[in-house]
Amino acid sequence: MDVRRAIVNRIIKGVFDTLCNIDSREFVKTLTAIPPVIVAINHINFLEVPILVAHSYPLLMTGLAKSETWNNPIMSFLFNTYKAIPINRAGSYRESFRRVREAMERGFFVCMAPEGTRSKNGVLGRGRAGIIQLALYTGAPVLPVVHFGGERIWANLRRLRRTPFCFKVGRPFRFKCERRPDRATRELMLGELMGQMARLLPEEMRGVHAVQALRECRYLDFI
Repeated sequence: MDVRRAIVNRIIKGVFDTLCNIDSREFVKTLTAIPPVIVAINHINFLEVPILVAHSYPLLMTGLAKSETWNNPIMSFLFNTYKAIPINRAGSYRESFRRVREAMERGFFVCMAPEGTRSKNGVLGRGRAGIIQLALYTGAPVLPVVHFGGERIWANLRRLRRTPFCFKVGRPFRFKCERRPDRATRELMLGELMGQMARLLPEEMRGVHAVQALRECRYLDFI
C-alpha cells in the first residue's frame, strides 16, 4: 500500500466529508464493477477532484492536469501523491497520452474534464476535443460522470451549512471510428460525449448541450 497516499486520502476525505454531504454510492459501485476507463467529468470548482479521488479509494485514480499546476508547491505535492499526469495545453499531447496509457495498463482510472476550465456556476460548458484524441489513442472506454451541488459551497459555508454533493454516472462507451477522424468528425464525437454528460444533469445545468442530450448517438458504441 502507498502509505503517503493513504494518509493524504484520509485527511482529504475527513475535510470534505465535514464540509459536504456526499452521495458517491453510484459512482463507487460503477467503478468497482468495471476495468479502468477514462472518466469524463464536468469541472465546476476545486471540489470535484479531491472528492472524486478520496471517495474512489482504494481504487487507483489519477488524472490529467495543466502543467502550470506543478508551480504551486501544495498542489504539486498532492498531484504527485496521486500520480497525476501533466499536460501542456499549448503543445503536443503525445507524451501525456503515452503516460495515460501506461497508467491504465497499471490499473489506474484516468479522470479528464472535457471542458478544460471551471464553470463555477455548474452549467456545462463547451468541451475540447483532446479527450476524443485520448480515447482513440488509448482505445479505452469513456465513462461519463457528472456532479452538482458543489457550485453552492461558498454560499453554504457563509451560512455554516453542509453542501449536498451528488455524483451521477452514465453508460460507458467507445467511440466508433473506422479511420482517423477529421476535425469536423471529432467535433461531432465531442458533441455526443458532452450530450451524454448533459443528460445526467438537471435541465437548468445542461447549457449549450441541452439539445444534444436528447439526440441519438452516431459515434458512440455503448458497452
